[in-house]
Amino acid sequence: MIKRLKDYDFTLMFTPLLLTAFGIVMIYSASMVLAVYEGYESNHYLIKQIQWFAIALVAFVLTCSFPYKYYQKLMKLITLIVIGLLVGVLFLGTEANGAKSWYDFGFASMQPAEFAKLGLIIYLASIYSKKQSYINEFNKGVLPPLVLTALVLGLIMMQPDVGTAAIIFIIACSVIFSSGIRFKHLFMLVLLGVALLAFAIPSMVTEERVARFAGAYQPFEDPQDDGYHLIQSYLAIGVGGLTGEGLGGSVQKLGYLLEPHTDFIMAVIAEELGFVGVVLVIGMLAIIVLRGLFISRKCRDSFGALLAIGISSMIGIQAFINLGAISGILPITGVPLPFVSYGGSSLVIMLASMGILNNVAKTVKQQEQEPAVPHEKDEAKEFTTKGGKTWVR
Repeated sequence: MIKRLKDYDFTLMFTPLLLTAFGIVMIYSASMVLAVYEGYESNHYLIKQIQWFAIALVAFVLTCSFPYKYYQKLMKLITLIVIGLLVGVLFLGTEANGAKSWYDFGFASMQPAEFAKLGLIIYLASIYSKKQSYINEFNKGVLPPLVLTALVLGLIMMQPDVGTAAIIFIIACSVIFSSGIRFKHLFMLVLLGVALLAFAIPSMVTEERVARFAGAYQPFEDPQDDGYHLIQSYLAIGVGGLTGEGLGGSVQKLGYLLEPHTDFIMAVIAEELGFVGVVLVIGMLAIIVLRGLFISRKCRDSFGALLAIGISSMIGIQAFINLGAISGILPITGVPLPFVSYGGSSLVIMLASMGILNNVAKTVKQQEQEPAVPHEKDEAKEFTTKGGKTWVR
């Protein structure tokens, strides 16, 4: 058992688990008052997140042990399940905040768009790894997978869930860019994306979204409405200073911050633990992302490399969008902070993704430990040049 554990990447094993444990503590701190206000016990959200963590931990252990190369064989099934869930939620989903993004089972709820992130990463990594021999052919090597990518994005936009759609779009771009396509093909894709965006913008523009942009970039022009939540976030971050007000000491979570345990949990962390707490969280997220990218560079298998890039991109992009929203760099989109924010679907997918990344890292480590066995035709040979130098070939 110990020998098997040595094959895994301890950084990618323990950093996400430590970050999740930290998130559970902060969820309890951020949600105590909110839970009582909503008529629950103060530990309502804490208990629910611990329950989801137990499920996510099982997913993490299973995906750590499951050879990642088998996902290529399961790719079609995974893709069908994702598409089915996204179509189904438009008809059977529960509407909240003007969007049908959730399946409500009574005892629990599930957001299929979270599963679509990982499903699309597996799909794109699998398809583009198989097309490496003709990746320079645009119509044959690059274009076909984009049809399904567009379908997934379209279904998520129909919910509508702009934040998740943006994350999935950037993830797809990361995997496609890393697959080795030619620069001119990448430029063509950018032009195509701009054209589609220009076509879609009129239907995307609503009063609510315009208000979100105004609230993000001009919050003090309407401090009681559009800019209210961002201003409260600024207050939380500013009050925290270097070391914060102490765990549990946040004032902004007492009904001022919107969703203090989900979208704005970093603002609560900043207020209670200060700059030190913020750096700790961002540092651990950066370690996960950079370690994942490092693993992708060392992986000899194109599928594993693209899988690692997709998962690392997902975490980095989602973290950037969440942090951008609470700091006014980006509009508020309702994107949770990976591993830290409250939410079962997000946590299960994040830890399952970490399990897959760990399995890729395990394979890389095992390959490095394998002794180099030369082929019969390539056996090492010594020869001496006229200058007297001895070379080994």
